[in-house]
Amino acid sequence: MSDVSCVYLVGAGPGDPDLMTIKARRLLMSADVVVYDRLVSPEILDLVPPGKARIFVGKAPNNHHMPQDDINDLLVSLAKSNHSVVRLKGGDPFIFGRGSEEALYLKLHGVPFEVVPGVTSASAAGSALGIPLTHRALATGVQFVTGHCQSEDELDLNWKGMADPNTTIVFYMGLANLPRIADELIAAGMAADTPAAAVLKVTAAGQRQCVTTLERLPALVVALGYKTPVMIIIGKVVSLAKSLNWQGLIYEDAVLDNEEECSASA
Repeated sequence: MSDVSCVYLVGAGPGDPDLMTIKARRLLMSADVVVYDRLVSPEILDLVPPGKARIFVGKAPNNHHMPQDDINDLLVSLAKSNHSVVRLKGGDPFIFGRGSEEALYLKLHGVPFEVVPGVTSASAAGSALGIPLTHRALATGVQFVTGHCQSEDELDLNWKGMADPNTTIVFYMGLANLPRIADELIAAGMAADTPAAAVLKVTAAGQRQCVTTLERLPALVVALGYKTPVMIIIGKVVSLAKSLNWQGLIYEDAVLDNEEECSASA
């Protein structure tokens, strides 16, 4: 096994280099090869020392630069060529990052690996926008849910189970299916005026955010021109965003606590 290097499955966090762990930064700067995703910010890639190999394997909806099977084979090949490999993923490798699939493949092929957690985008989005994902009397739990389905399959989730008014729901990759998400949750019993937020490019350059109601959110993100990556937060805790807006963010078309609507540009 001495001729096989370890592959480090590293979470880059949501985009701001200051939110990376110390261990993630250390490994990034010492690796021979960095295999990175689309959601890794340019500011984080700038931390890779000159002369080190960088391989882009990013995937966008319906546009995979490199299929997952090829990524798996690449990681094994690099490790067995005795290269020190960092597999760099946006957010956390084990939260909708397919890091576990890659880890299983590495194990199957006798390649040692280590998982380095990162700040997941759900936590980063809540913190950045002043939205606690849990809060006494408002939310006793939180669900992380994928809003994306494979190929042409229809999004099939336990809508009734998610429509709990005391639970916060955070959707990853849910922009394309947002109209269906809103319709299904409302049909399952969630109030149409439940506070809801969307944030574009969490903690990265160009971040934008809006706060409105579940019913209005799909039309609002279209009107504002939001593109991926977007995080969606739904639940009563979103009503705290204005009070806990510690960064002085501009909330585009904010609607909170039945206050007068206002519109502003980012």
